Parts: sequence; structure tokens; C-alpha cells
Amino acid sequence: MTQLENRPAVVMPALSSDRLGLSQSTALVMGSIIGVGIFSLPYAIASYGPISLVAMGIATVGAIALAMMFAVMSRRYPAQGGPYAYARAAFGNGLGFSNAWSYWITAWAGNAAIAVGWVFYVEIFVNKGNAVGWSILIALSGLWIPAVVNLAGVRSMASFQVWTTVLKFVPLALMSTLGLFFVSAGNFTPWNTSGDSNVSAIGGAMAICLFSYLGVETASVAAAKVRDPARNVGRSTIYGTLASGVVYLFSLIAVFGILPASALALDGNKASYSAAANAIVGSGSWAGNLVALAVIVSGIGALNGWTMIVAEMPLAAAKDGLFPKRFAELSGRGVPAYGIVVSTGLASLAVILSYLGANGATVFTTLVLMTGITSAVPYAFSALAQISWRLRDHQHGHTPRLYLDLAVAAVSLAVSIAFIYYSRNTDASWYVVWGPFLMAGGASLLGIPVYLRMRPSMTAPEPVPAYR
Repeated sequence: MTQLENRPAVVMPALSSDRLGLSQSTALVMGSIIGVGIFSLPYAIASYGPISLVAMGIATVGAIALAMMFAVMSRRYPAQGGPYAYARAAFGNGLGFSNAWSYWITAWAGNAAIAVGWVFYVEIFVNKGNAVGWSILIALSGLWIPAVVNLAGVRSMASFQVWTTVLKFVPLALMSTLGLFFVSAGNFTPWNTSGDSNVSAIGGAMAICLFSYLGVETASVAAAKVRDPARNVGRSTIYGTLASGVVYLFSLIAVFGILPASALALDGNKASYSAAANAIVGSGSWAGNLVALAVIVSGIGALNGWTMIVAEMPLAAAKDGLFPKRFAELSGRGVPAYGIVVSTGLASLAVILSYLGANGATVFTTLVLMTGITSAVPYAFSALAQISWRLRDHQHGHTPRLYLDLAVAAVSLAVSIAFIYYSRNTDASWYVVWGPFLMAGGASLLGIPVYLRMRPSMTAPEPVPAYR
């Protein structure tokens, strides 16, 4: 079994400034959520069977809860860094640093996972024999082309985002509408093919599906680059997540209804949406090739958006004295060039090391689940921060929307914990099963000397404004 991945953009006019408006920030959220992941998801969860659709439904509810929570928190505290800023404001610099470090791992390791998943579709056209050396070179090109675009400035990044999101949205829209007319009810049986209980199957598939929603927080992370962040960050987070959720659910139903789970699990169908498109047409592979081209563009778009985000968290932390100062330096084009280059370098190293001694499917799975763990940590602390803030508000007599906010935060916390709990590989070898935890733990430990070095220079967090 393998897994999936995700992540950048939607239609908008040319930028009139170096900040993102509502359309652009919504595009960033959608593009950060929709990437290569959804296009590889059916292959990743095929071993569980159509019951995975239930897991996707639950994951969608969890993603909407996270989006609602981040929307409320960003309106109250529109600080650059999003989840990092919330954890720091609520619990101090120590936990603030750990959340920033964890999210930074999420961003660059996630880019590595996107690049590996992107290779699945590129190799429909080149390197059909999956020679490891060429696979690595293809993945590295997928990492560094978006890095160059981002180094050119925010205007270049935003324009690139628009067109890549439009192109990536087309196959999803077609599959979630026209594809439904080609669904066969017989393909939804057997319902659970995992050999485990229904609860275990849903849980295992849910961790993979949750990863495909990674990115709901990107507008809050990039708040400093959004115009009127108190207003636009929350709205773009909700709009982007809802739009992504709709095409996710309906297109996934179509793919599982067009091809049986046994066919989706075949290595030859790693490019699941291409396989479904070919099944609809019934002759030749031209339809699948068109979908593959759209996914290749989608992957580059996702990497483009996440390459911006990967430098935003260390930029915000460096401004607060938690990360080395070089991460806060901006180039002549107004971008954190050092953070972009270092983060892309780490993603490149992760790709190279992961490919050594492993096949593409295992590489993709491990990187995806590792990223799931490191993203769930800041999600969970954001939920705890919101619960803490809202309970304190209640003590001062502020009750508007109190119970709704607390319920949304509680669901977000539960989703985050489930994300971590189920982020395990399926394999006979313990080191493969627990590989995502070992990699996440090892990368997290590397932050300890950085924290000790930066501790004397850390500034005090800004006070949290009153609820409004």
C-alpha cells in the first residue's frame, strides 16, 4: 500500500500590490489542500476498500472544524505564523518554539512527499521503468522549480498559483460531476477489504484522508502577506476548505464507483484518476494522459504554494527571536530567500534519503504519515489555545458563540489526536510500521540545540486581544 499527499490556488485578477486579497488567499488555501494527494488517494486507501469513503466523510468534518477554528482565531489574533503564534501566545515561548519547529518539519517534509507523489504521474510519460536515479532527479526538479518561482517574489508566486489551480481543478470537477454517471454499484462491494474490523479500517484510512486536507491553516500562517488579515484570513480559510471538501468527496465516490478497490490497489494504477478516466473512455489512454498532465501541473502548483509557506513559519519565529535571525532576512524582492533555500534543501535531502533502499510507494507512505504527525501537533495546541482563551473569556462574562467555539475546538483536538494515533505504516517490519514516528521524533530532537541557543534572545509574546 502507499499513501497520498496534498496541497496551492483559484481564479483571481492580477495582484495590485504585494499582498494577497480574498481571492488570492482563498486560492492559497485551496491550492495548499488540493495537490497530488487527492489524485493518489484512491490507490493509497484501496486496501481498506470503499469503506474509506466513510473515513473521507469523517476527515472532511474534521477539516471543516479546523477551518472554522482557525477562522475565529485568526480574526482575534491575526499574527503571522498561524498555529505557531497561537501556541506561543497561549503557552509561552517553549511550546511556541516546539510548535514552530514541528510545523516547519511538516512543510519541508510535506514538500518531499508531494514531490514523490508527483513523480507517479510524471513517470506515465518518462522513466516508465521507475529507475531510482531518474525518479530522484524528477522529484528534485519538482522541488526546485517552485523555489525559483518563489524567489522571484510574491507577484510571481500568486500568478503561478492562479493558473495551476484552475488547471488542477478541471479533472476534479469533471470527475465529481460527469464521473458519477459511470458509477457501478457493484464496485462498492465488498465494503471492507482490509481484513480488520470496520472501526480499524475507518481509522487507518482516516489518517491518510486527513493528510489530504493538510493546508487549511495556510492563510493564517501567511497572515502577514494577506490584505486585511482580520477579515480575509478567516473567510478564505472557510471558503477554500468547503470548496475542496465538495470536490474531494464526490470525485472519490466516482473513482471508487468506476473501478473496484482490487483494481485501484494495483501498482499500475498509482495514478488513480488517470486510470478512472481511461475506464470511462474505454479505448486508448488519451483521457488518462490528459488527467496526468493536469495532475503534474497541480503538483507544481501545490509545491509553489507550500514553498512560500515553508519559509513563513521560520520567518515569523525568527522575528520573535525563536529562530536564527537569517530566517527573518528578506531579499531585494521581499521574500525570505534563506528560508526558502534551506527548506527546499532539507526537502531534497529527505527525498534522496527516503528513496535509498525503498520503493516509491513506501517512500510516499512514510513521508506522508511523518508529515501528518508533525502537523497534528500544532493543530492540537491551537485547539487547546482556543479552549483556554474561550474559557477565560467566559470567566469575564463574554459568552457570544462560546459553546459553538468550544465544540469546534474540541472536535479539532480529537481530530488532531486521531491523526497522530493512526499515522502508522502497514508492514510486517516494526521499523517500517513505526517509521513515521521515528522520523518525526528524530527531526524534532534536532530542534533542542536550536532552542537552547535561541532561548536568551526570545521576546515575550504579544497579549491576546479580547474576543470579538
